[in-house]
Amino acid sequence: MSERLDFLIFGAHPDDAEIGMAGTIAKHTAAGYRVGICDLTRAEMSSNGDVETRRLEAEQAGRILGLAHRSNLALPDRGLYMSKEAVDAITEQIRRLRPRIVFAPYWQDRHPDHVACSHLVQEAVFNAKLRRYLPGSEPVTVEQTFFYFINDVIDPDLMVDVTAVYPAKTAALRAYVSQFTPAAGDNGYVATPLNQEYVERVEARDRLLGQKRLVPYAEGFVSKLPFLIDLF
Repeated sequence: MSERLDFLIFGAHPDDAEIGMAGTIAKHTAAGYRVGICDLTRAEMSSNGDVETRRLEAEQAGRILGLAHRSNLALPDRGLYMSKEAVDAITEQIRRLRPRIVFAPYWQDRHPDHVACSHLVQEAVFNAKLRRYLPGSEPVTVEQTFFYFINDVIDPDLMVDVTAVYPAKTAALRAYVSQFTPAAGDNGYVATPLNQEYVERVEARDRLLGQKRLVPYAEGFVSKLPFLIDLF
């Protein structure tokens, strides 16, 4: 069994986790945390690139961010629905990697796969702790689940100052050449929201979040549970 992860981030597609929280990932791997990403699909429905290209891009982004683990469940792109097969696959990942903290996309987003991923992960986190669920693997209780933003952003419950590592986030996003290269001339790419200055929009979003606490760049997260402290 592999050494347990501190963080396990789920995304519907390769690049989802990087869009939402690559800075937070880079900051924690630099501090010695073991961080992994599990992509649910191979993004085979993407308008640009192909499965092999996306795999290589994800590997490169993972190297930039210092990931301890990256996996892909090969569930169907644009076919993520609440099913036992999907929940069980995610549950097994949680039990195998034993993360302290799980991250999933925020449950409201313009992309239906991001919404589906959020709900599937929540189901799996709950099931992972039940000793009679999938009795062939050991139960795992996740300490906390946080939700990160991809396209649509609301007011976060907490923010991480990612100013010092922001170049790593930009580099990780730029590793997805097939997704963020503008369609121009005969380069073979078709126009999508991702290649219409999307990386620049993510940067603007992170700068705007940082402004709330007067730091240059921040990434935001939501928790469904209140934070417990002893003293302020």
